[in-house]
Amino acid sequence: MDENEFWNIISMLDWRYSGDDEKVLKRAINYLSKKPNEDIFAFYDILSKLLYDLDGIQYAKNIGEDSYINEDEPFSEDLFLYARCVVVANGKELYYEVLNTPSEMPRDLELESLLYIAPEAYEKKNDSEFEYVSKYDFETFSNKHKWMTH
Repeated sequence: MDENEFWNIISMLDWRYSGDDEKVLKRAINYLSKKPNEDIFAFYDILSKLLYDLDGIQYAKNIGEDSYINEDEPFSEDLFLYARCVVVANGKELYYEVLNTPSEMPRDLELESLLYIAPEAYEKKNDSEFEYVSKYDFETFSNKHKWMTH
């Protein structure tokens, strides 16, 4: 699987069901579940890299009400991860726009369930638990370079 196929799968998210993440993701999960396990793992690796590349202070300062202010103020690492998921879920064009212009981060939105496309596709296909570890750590603060403040 390459990045074009990744974005093809992301384009299958069905926003008519906005508010019901299970229905939004269903088509993408079903499609990916018919692929070889290697493709499911590759999808997860691509997702992890895209999220990792958005893990930085300039992005965190632009997520709306819960934006990063400084290290002394409360900041939800999980909400920032889920905000980065929104960027990916909205497709290649928005993703690269935000990557290059952090002020374009969507405000006050989150989509945690995007993280579950590969695990759910794998479990549907194999009837066993997804225990794959992605190539990139996409948890908040993993991309040390983009969190340097000087």
